[in-house]
Amino acid sequence: MMAGGDEAVAREVCLRLLASSPRTRAQLAEALRRKGLPDEVAELVLGRFTDVGLIDDEAFALAWVQSRHAGRGLARRALASELRRRGVADETVSEAVEGLDSEQEERRARELVDRRLSATRGVEPAKRMRRLMGMLARKGYPSGLAYRVVKESLEAEGAELAELDEPYPED
Repeated sequence: MMAGGDEAVAREVCLRLLASSPRTRAQLAEALRRKGLPDEVAELVLGRFTDVGLIDDEAFALAWVQSRHAGRGLARRALASELRRRGVADETVSEAVEGLDSEQEERRARELVDRRLSATRGVEPAKRMRRLMGMLARKGYPSGLAYRVVKESLEAEGAELAELDEPYPED
């Protein structure tokens, strides 16, 4: 196949993928590699798409952070990990997750705990603490923040937590 044909195929692949959902440059490059397109052609097309604003990893990262934090309740650590897996550069990842402040993160952690609190009623306090902290840990919340939020929520509900020592320093 001639280079012009490869370019047309590369453009079509990128446009089709971008039409279904936003993608990072690395995700598009991988898709072009899987199609067997030459690296030079992929770089040429990806460069043009970046120049005209069809590919914007910074905008993708910022939107991803806001969407996944609000929708799934993910914390900065988990969001950064997801962005890196999608091929976003470390500097771009850092800038995107810095946009999420610690008050916003704590507020979301409290919302998540409050939603799950009723499902743990009747379970011993130490087990409730572990379950709720585990849920926050899986979403990337720092252990100190998770401990404090869960402890305060359980205490506000009247749970006896005297037997629990504070095992987690503030992160």
